[in-house]
Amino acid sequence: MPAEGRAPNGSSALGAAVPREAALAQEVRRGEPILEVRDLVKHFPLTEGVLFKRQVGAVKAVDGVGFDLMQGETLGIVGESGCGKSTLAKVLMNLEQATGGSVRYKGEEISRLSGTALKAVRRNIQMVFQDPYTSLNPRMTVGDIIGEPFEIHPEVAPKGDRRKAVQDLLDVVGLNPEYINRYPHQFSGGQRQRIGIARGLALKPEIIICDEPVSALDVSVQAQVINLLEQLQGEFNLSYMFIAHDLSIVRHISDRVGVMYLGKLVEIGSDLEIYDHATHPYTQALLSAVPVPDPAARESRDRIVLTGDVPSPANPPSGCRFRTRCWKAQARCAEEVPLLASPSWLRGAAFHASACHFAAEREIGHSAAEREVGQSAAEREIGHSAAEREVGHSAADREGPA
Repeated sequence: MPAEGRAPNGSSALGAAVPREAALAQEVRRGEPILEVRDLVKHFPLTEGVLFKRQVGAVKAVDGVGFDLMQGETLGIVGESGCGKSTLAKVLMNLEQATGGSVRYKGEEISRLSGTALKAVRRNIQMVFQDPYTSLNPRMTVGDIIGEPFEIHPEVAPKGDRRKAVQDLLDVVGLNPEYINRYPHQFSGGQRQRIGIARGLALKPEIIICDEPVSALDVSVQAQVINLLEQLQGEFNLSYMFIAHDLSIVRHISDRVGVMYLGKLVEIGSDLEIYDHATHPYTQALLSAVPVPDPAARESRDRIVLTGDVPSPANPPSGCRFRTRCWKAQARCAEEVPLLASPSWLRGAAFHASACHFAAEREIGHSAAEREVGQSAAEREIGHSAAEREVGHSAADREGPA
């Protein structure tokens, strides 16, 4: 069988590897927000009745979320299932209409756009979906799947150049251009996700929203896909919003991290601030659940066990939504919604946005060795050798289609 992974050439119709001067310029541009989200709300109405339906409530999937995505950065969004991560992604893509709030791309309010203007914005914001087994049409060849965006935006690749453009995209993501006439069922999970990434790159976007792109893949294949995403970001100066529930993967790829709980952002900061200086109780509980490879450290670590179930997003608690499971909860937490802001009483790396009335650091108990390298066991699985970095693939990547 043909090999799965091929080292990308570093040059194609999409562009060449970024030289040092351009890379330095990109670092300067990172201070510019490319996407601005303010008080974003998405509620799904709950109705009753058959003939005469009436609204009796709403599922508050996303409720007042705000952040900036900078040019060339990766913003990780973490949280448990049902917290609103995927709904947030769909609203940003305008696949779901926002109930309220603002999403601005380069200063333009996306919700107010229509027709040609909205089409142009959508070209620049693409998505990589979670499940490579269901996000690719089994009746279409790889060439048709990757080339389909060119039908909507013919200005990107004229008809006569599309086959070559698709082959270049396959090469960029490390697949053999000769696979252009194959069907999705002839590829492994990792290869299918590479095809999904190639489709996302087709229109030369500036932002790619990755909705749990590796959660359906084996750990070794996750490493290959993460490494590929990092390589492509360096080549094309992409901005990522990377959604996941695995904190180790998010730390490996992200510049900043936002933590969601029940439709709200409860903490946001750099990877150092979140992973080593978390101040919100929910973030601390998540971090305490990350596996630790050292048996001695595992025994001595401060394990935080949350009691109770996650409340319903249709009927969230008053005040702080985490208060029903929080060991710090006091009367104020039920009466007053905490703002996502940097508490004035904190200093250093702990001084970052945290939606808690009693935000404070708590030593979770990671080993010194872990803090030094900034990786947990799962992260080290994602880490790659110098040889892998050079070619962009591990031995497992060369196994070939399933």
